[in-house]
Amino acid sequence: MNKIISKQQFSEKVFCIDVEAPLIARSCRPGNFIIVRVDKNSERVPYTIAKSDPVKGTLTMVIQEVGLSSTKLCEMNVGDEVLDIVGPLGNPSHIENYGTVICAGGGIGIAAILPILTALKQAGNRVISVLAGRTKELVIMVDDVAKYSDEVIIMTDDGSYGKKGVVTVGVEEVIQREHVDKVIAIGPPMMMKFTSLMAKKYGIPNDVSLNTIMVDGTGMCGACRLTIGGKTKFVCIDGPEFNGDLVDWDEMFKRMGTFKNIEREEMEHKHAASPSHSGETDAPAKNAQQAASAEQAANGGNPAPASSDNLGDDTDWRTALRKAMKPKERTAIERVKMPELDPAYRATTRLEEVNIGLTPEMAMQEAKRCLDCPKPSCVEGCPVNIHIPDFVKHIEHGDFLGAAKILKETSALPAVCGRVCPQEKQCESRCIHLKMNSPSVAIGYLERFAADYERESGQMALPEVAPANGIKVAVVGSGPAGLSFAGDMVKRGFEVYVFEALHEVGGVLKYGIPEFRLPNRIVEVEVDNLRKMGVHFQTDTIIGKTISVDELKEKGFKGIFVGSGAGLPNFMGIPGENSINILSSNEYLTRVNLMDAANPETDTPIIIGKKVIVVGGGNTAMDSCRTAKRLGADVTLVYRRSEAEMPARLEEVKHAKEEGINFLTLHNPKEYHADDTGRVCACVLDVMELGEPDASGRRSPQSTGRTETIECDQVIVAVGVSPNPLVPNSIEGLELGRKNTIVVNEGMQSSRPEIYAGGDIVRGGATVILAMGDGRRAAASMAESLLAD
Repeated sequence: MNKIISKQQFSEKVFCIDVEAPLIARSCRPGNFIIVRVDKNSERVPYTIAKSDPVKGTLTMVIQEVGLSSTKLCEMNVGDEVLDIVGPLGNPSHIENYGTVICAGGGIGIAAILPILTALKQAGNRVISVLAGRTKELVIMVDDVAKYSDEVIIMTDDGSYGKKGVVTVGVEEVIQREHVDKVIAIGPPMMMKFTSLMAKKYGIPNDVSLNTIMVDGTGMCGACRLTIGGKTKFVCIDGPEFNGDLVDWDEMFKRMGTFKNIEREEMEHKHAASPSHSGETDAPAKNAQQAASAEQAANGGNPAPASSDNLGDDTDWRTALRKAMKPKERTAIERVKMPELDPAYRATTRLEEVNIGLTPEMAMQEAKRCLDCPKPSCVEGCPVNIHIPDFVKHIEHGDFLGAAKILKETSALPAVCGRVCPQEKQCESRCIHLKMNSPSVAIGYLERFAADYERESGQMALPEVAPANGIKVAVVGSGPAGLSFAGDMVKRGFEVYVFEALHEVGGVLKYGIPEFRLPNRIVEVEVDNLRKMGVHFQTDTIIGKTISVDELKEKGFKGIFVGSGAGLPNFMGIPGENSINILSSNEYLTRVNLMDAANPETDTPIIIGKKVIVVGGGNTAMDSCRTAKRLGADVTLVYRRSEAEMPARLEEVKHAKEEGINFLTLHNPKEYHADDTGRVCACVLDVMELGEPDASGRRSPQSTGRTETIECDQVIVAVGVSPNPLVPNSIEGLELGRKNTIVVNEGMQSSRPEIYAGGDIVRGGATVILAMGDGRRAAASMAESLLAD
């Protein structure tokens, strides 16, 4: 929480606020910005930093009431606390001695340019500040600007202060009277455009600072992308300052208006009464089918299973189980089928889990299918080396709590893995049943059952933790790799601190996977278990920005694990792709999952498409199209290969089809068309055919030369992600591989001995369980090294 220290009103809708944020105050530089979330229902909004005081640990922001979240912030008073502030974000301004620099600030852009002109003056430049506003009240912080300016020129539209005229009049006046080496403009987009054009007219280099729509501010969503010099750039990662001559201003104006109508409607209804949010605002009342959920069935009158504490000799009961049935009898048992919500019903509810879960009877019957192999190949197929036959046989014996205990010996997230891991490509693909032409044991279903049973029983046990060894280690990112690493290290007695850039712990488990597949409460229970084991979590902290790696070492951290993921969304680079309402799957799912944008009581805007295209064939594409369906859209999934080559789990494909998703395979977007407002209205598709297999082993798609055009009002691009450069680029001496992946050895150790890494930041994109396996390997390797010292 960040306490408001002081507040000053500049005009009717413009306020200056000082707020506590000591880590950011010490690390921010001129040109950086922050992301602010006022309360749990607020939008994540970018604001520039007007001043910072590293001694007092405060930031100064100038805010104008525009939408719901900015209005909430302006209505706060001294002593109130802002829920989340993260930063500093973006690249700092390039400061050097240019000579004579014009700093043009318009409206609240004056606050943004203040630290930049201050630094320029301190670097030896002659600084001429041109400040502009519609009226005198909108020309702010004049005295602050004057302290670090050789001259201040004030322009107002109505002539109420300074000279009458727009900012470009004042800029041109200076250019015509003396030599100018650089022009920097910050303010409304139209003001920046014409200031840039003025500088270009006279051949003067110029920079502008772009404040675009953002969700996370760390490069994860792509909402801030713009065409700069003919290439798509992310403002939060590549900017916010750019050469004004290269900005596609028309595109920027259109993209800035993406949510204008929604924001206007929200403000009109701001004071209207709204129904209380019960957690399921966009769905009918809960279906009676849920009464058959695994959690309820587990407590629904069945005989209480034996406790693992009073079972006696493990060998005795397990031997008895083996003798109780012949292998032929076990292989003759039909594989269990997961109970599911009805497709027609579940396609209307985004917060209810599709897979209901096994009953105890179903779980025990499925466990009987396990042959309890002496050398279990299924364990070899598990990236985290779960003792699969051990936990399965505990289920068969009726010791559900014992099964859960075994799972937690090697997995920090059993309830998560039981839901989202592709067991059919991992442990189940190595099951001996497959060699006998029968379906594998449903290991994933059983893993979920054991974890769910323990949670609902109220008898959750924590893994044994070794005595504290006094060694501190840091974890960058709270996704699957980071959580797995943290769990293994705290069990070894290390003092573990996890630093998360977002405002919630869980990484992709929270922002990327919908609740109908992985409920948030499941993730939160798993994280809470880690807290109880002694893991410390700190949100709103970006290693390399808020705190540097060197500062962590100064604070006594002996080892650092980087699990920051691959959150940078890929786009296809085709014409029209930056049209309004073409989103990355990361942005779309983050708005819906993390920010709860579909809930009318939250501030984060989202445009609900009626005719939606989702591009891609992986699990993220399935999550996106199934989410859009639940929000009422007619959804078409476009994939360039055939269905047989889709990398998505077969279960996800099955669910999507059952829920009414239209599959258009062997098609690939070639171009998007937009209407007069810049909003996508159609997609031109190449008709594809399959050629020879490529490096992935799948047949390579080739264009037939034919095209088709289909209408749409929203496109969600789910064609993969790349490692986010934010963390790796901030660490000196770190060897990077293709697309900014971190290069590691077999022990997950990087080129800097104290830094280890795993998950998508190493692999470039992988599954939850592979990331967890990396975390475990890194923990074992780091622990061995640190304990040997």
